[in-house]
Amino acid sequence: MTEARLSATRSGSGEPLLLLHGIGSARQDWATLLGHLTPDFDVLAVDLPGHGGSAPVPGRPTIGALTDAVEADLEARGLGTVHVLGNSLGGRIALELARRGRARSVVAVAPAGTSLGAERVYQAVALGTARLVTRALKPAFPALARHRISRTLLLTGLRAQPWKASEPELLALERGFASSPDFWQQLLWAALLDVPLGVTEIRCPVTLAQGLWDPIAPMQTPRFLAMIAGSTFAYLPWSGHAPHSDQPALLARLVREAAAAGDRSAERSRVLTAV
Repeated sequence: MTEARLSATRSGSGEPLLLLHGIGSARQDWATLLGHLTPDFDVLAVDLPGHGGSAPVPGRPTIGALTDAVEADLEARGLGTVHVLGNSLGGRIALELARRGRARSVVAVAPAGTSLGAERVYQAVALGTARLVTRALKPAFPALARHRISRTLLLTGLRAQPWKASEPELLALERGFASSPDFWQQLLWAALLDVPLGVTEIRCPVTLAQGLWDPIAPMQTPRFLAMIAGSTFAYLPWSGHAPHSDQPALLARLVREAAAAGDRSAERSRVLTAV
C-alpha cells in the first residue's frame, strides 16, 4: 500500500464514509457532525488538495484533477468504493467519484457546477470577498474561534444557525479560505469554469440536499435532479450553504438512508451477476 496523499482524520467503525468539504474550508468543518456519523460508519474526513494540510495538485486544479487526487488517496488507504458526503465543491467531487464508480452512495449538499452565468459571478464575488476578509483576519483566528459571537458573525451565510458552530469549524475557514495556496486557481477552474455533463452517467443512489437558507447557491442543487437518474431531493430547514452544525441529526439520517439504499443496490447487482 502506498502512502496516503491527503491530510485526513479517520474515526468510527462500520462501512467507509468519505467526507469532502467545500472550497475555502478544511476537514475540521465536520467537527459537530462527526459524532452523529461515527457510531455507524468508518469516517474518513480529508483536507481537499490545496486546503488544510493537503498540498495542491500539480497543474490546473480542475474537478477532474481534484477527484484524481481523492481517488489516489482512497487507493493508498486500501479503500475501494465508499459512501460519500460532500458539500459545495466537495459535493461536486462526490458526484464525480460516483460517475467513476467509486461511490456506493452520495449525499451532495449544495453541490457546485450548475450555476448560471450571473450566479457564478455572484458566487465568485462572495467567495473572493471571503478570501480577502479571512486573509486580513488570519492572525486573529485563534482568538476569534474561542468566542461564540465572533463565530456567529464569521459563519453567517455558511450556517443558518452559526451560533451552534464549534471552535474547530471556524478554524476550518482559516485553514481553507485564509491559507489555501491555490484558492484563486480553484475558484476559477473547479467552480467558475466547471460544467458537470458527466453526472448523467451516475448509477448509485444520490441524495441532493439544499439548505433552505442558503444565500450562496440557493438554486443550483435542484438542477442536478434532471441530470442524475433516480436521484432524490431534500430541503434542509433552518440550514445554510454548509449546514453541518445547523441540522447534524437530519444530515446524518440522510447519509444513513442513502447508504442503506446503496447497499441494497450493490446486493441486487451481486445477485444479478451471480445469476
